[in-house]
Amino acid sequence: MTSTDDQTTPSGRTTAVQAMRGAAAQLAELLGTTPDSVSALRPTPDGWTADVEVVELERVPDTMTIMATYRVTLAPQGQLLGYERVRRYARGQLDRQR
Repeated sequence: MTSTDDQTTPSGRTTAVQAMRGAAAQLAELLGTTPDSVSALRPTPDGWTADVEVVELERVPDTMTIMATYRVTLAPQGQLLGYERVRRYARGQLDRQR
């Protein structure tokens, strides 16, 4: 078992904590903006997938700020392989149950 401060597990795969930090940091570098949060992180056979929330357009009141969810794909060692915007929404918008 590794600690949360270690970069990788014994198999060479980055830890969940490092994957989450890496997804946010690498996306920030590409978009030129600081992510608001990481709302999901999932291991995959090929690495990690993370959903990162980003402020796209500041508005007043804050509940009208335009947010976006980006799906980030990482290699097992944490390198960003790709990203795509999967959703845009107003910060105050709630998801509806289907």
